[in-house]
Amino acid sequence: MEHYTQKFNELCLSIPDEQEIKRLLQNKFPQIAAKSKGELNIIAIYHHYNWENYSLKPALEKFGQLRHYDWFDKFNHQDKLWHKSIKTKMNLALIDQVNAWMSDSPADVIFTYLSGELIEPETLEAIRKHGVPLINLALNDKEHFVSKIKNGRAWGTRDICHYFDLCWTSTEDALIKYCVEGALPLYLPEAANPEIHKPYNVEKSIDVSFVGQCYGNRAEVIYQLQENGINIETYGLGWPRGPLSTEEMVRMYSKSKINLGFGGIAGHKDTFCLKGRDFEIPMSGGLYLTEGHSELAVAFSLGEEIITYSGIEDLVNKIQYYLNNPAMAEEVRKKGYKRALRDHTWEGRFEKIFRLIGLLS
Repeated sequence: MEHYTQKFNELCLSIPDEQEIKRLLQNKFPQIAAKSKGELNIIAIYHHYNWENYSLKPALEKFGQLRHYDWFDKFNHQDKLWHKSIKTKMNLALIDQVNAWMSDSPADVIFTYLSGELIEPETLEAIRKHGVPLINLALNDKEHFVSKIKNGRAWGTRDICHYFDLCWTSTEDALIKYCVEGALPLYLPEAANPEIHKPYNVEKSIDVSFVGQCYGNRAEVIYQLQENGINIETYGLGWPRGPLSTEEMVRMYSKSKINLGFGGIAGHKDTFCLKGRDFEIPMSGGLYLTEGHSELAVAFSLGEEIITYSGIEDLVNKIQYYLNNPAMAEEVRKKGYKRALRDHTWEGRFEKIFRLIGLLS
């Protein structure tokens, strides 16, 4: 980060605001004729790992015809050396598919959720030639902007970001990284889908729950809570109970009096980023208590819509307080739910982006 901050200052760069982004994009694509919502023709390129088709796909479909390409539907990625064996074939197949779709019915915009691990610069050059806005989403650029280096290329977004017309990052301090690398960035946090993440009318039978992987300091924090007499249930990879299905997870948010969150990044001390659950839990009607950091204040009113903690003593005290004051817990829960519905849907994120480009009337 220090390297990018220094370069940013040396080059006298500035982070573009939304008005500047709008001006740059609409000057770049003067041929765009705005359409009504529901009339856009969209190509989306991403793999459904475990959440994408529940969040990105239904949100994009609100805006019109969606054609989705997922490499994993065509190629087998079970081989750990697939990067060497079929990456070139994957990229050539993508170019062929985009060319065929654009020839059949030209898209108004191409949205991707890609990294340098998957996509080659030459592939992006070929896709750019179609002359429609190319947008990429990147999550957790604190950790993955560069990521691994293979054959001199970053597996993150560093070496591919300048090929996109707009780089959507969920990491606020990555904006200067994109600017230094010659890309146009927009900071927008993750979001949730209210058709999936919704409250369930079930009894709140669990004091505290955490749904997520077991790594970093999480097991130690859970142990410390149990040592302090807190009844907490944990679910996900690495925990004895294992992972939950999407519906079971969302139901768990409603069954829990308090839903615990962690904001840290494994292997990085005092480094935090926004997580999907920061939006999914409030939108599911759960009371959310998570590790405090500055980016949360961009999305929620802290202490009113979600609760934050710093250190195990503060965490124990706040859990005990809200378990003993259910009326206060209910007030925070309701405010968090309303805020999430109003400001933090994936549909709303895409609407902002499409309006900045000038795609929507």
